[in-house]
Amino acid sequence: MIVTLIMTNFASIISTVKEAIQNLVGFSNCLIPLLMTLMLATGNITTVGVIEPVLMFIITFIGNMISGILLPLVLISTALSIISKVSDRVQVDKIAKFMKSSVVWVLGIVLTLFVGVVSLEGSLTSGVDGITAKTAKAAVSTIVPVVGKILGDAVDTVIGCSNILKNAVGVIGVIVILCICIMPIAKLTILSFAYKLTSAICEPIADKKIVELIEQIGDTFKILLAIMISISVMLMIGVTLVLKISNSSLMYR
Repeated sequence: MIVTLIMTNFASIISTVKEAIQNLVGFSNCLIPLLMTLMLATGNITTVGVIEPVLMFIITFIGNMISGILLPLVLISTALSIISKVSDRVQVDKIAKFMKSSVVWVLGIVLTLFVGVVSLEGSLTSGVDGITAKTAKAAVSTIVPVVGKILGDAVDTVIGCSNILKNAVGVIGVIVILCICIMPIAKLTILSFAYKLTSAICEPIADKKIVELIEQIGDTFKILLAIMISISVMLMIGVTLVLKISNSSLMYR
């Protein structure tokens, strides 16, 4: 009965996490092209051409990897933990722990690679965009007779307004990402704490295997919490890095 109740709750949480991840990836796939369009208006042609396909690919790839590989691994490790606690003969607890630790390691590696790739490409392209825009402005001011300087100043004004609009869209995007992930993160935090507290309360009065099972389910919720926090932080870092990269090109100008 206890296992049935736990698995019913666990299945509901897995569905919530999957839905939140899909919403985050879907929103990012809408937000990134909009930011890139505004970056084009600020003269970041090279940055958009290099970063947009890479960023879209990485976000989609990581979202699919979490939904298609990491979450099933969490499910399998949870099932193995339950089997180890219910059965006296079949003991696969070590395999379950190995799967859980593998999920944590993969999350850390993926997050590090994401930040590193986006930062490196942005640093290489922002300087090129800044120099290109400065050269274009100088060419317009010099080549176009009479009104060349006026046109150059007008271009500066348009770029500045586009940059303000881009930053506003980026801030709103980060707020929306927070709104999407805040409820699943809060739910997983409360459930993890509740299961840990339940195992501590039950320890003096319940069977040892029941206590260990409840404790391990609490650890599983912590891993799901880590997955949600990782993808949310990754997307927020991605948006803020895009804003920083485009602002850096303006500083070069």
